[in-house]
Amino acid sequence: MSTVTLVEAKTHLSYLLDQVEAGEEVVITRRGRPVALMSPVAKPKHAVKSLVEFRSRMPHWRKPSTELLREMRDEGF
Repeated sequence: MSTVTLVEAKTHLSYLLDQVEAGEEVVITRRGRPVALMSPVAKPKHAVKSLVEFRSRMPHWRKPSTELLREMRDEGF
């Protein structure tokens, strides 16, 4: 983890973003006090290629979902 002043962060923002993208955390200080932490963002999950593929992996219910929901409502869930 590296620490930089606000002035340094403004001057070298592209370089700091490269460091963060590589996995490092950067603390930005103002007048010697830490005020911000730059850290990498978690990578997004991969999207399902097709809705048909997604549905084929889902378990099949014995009843339609509308019936299940009505039963749950009537039972007080």
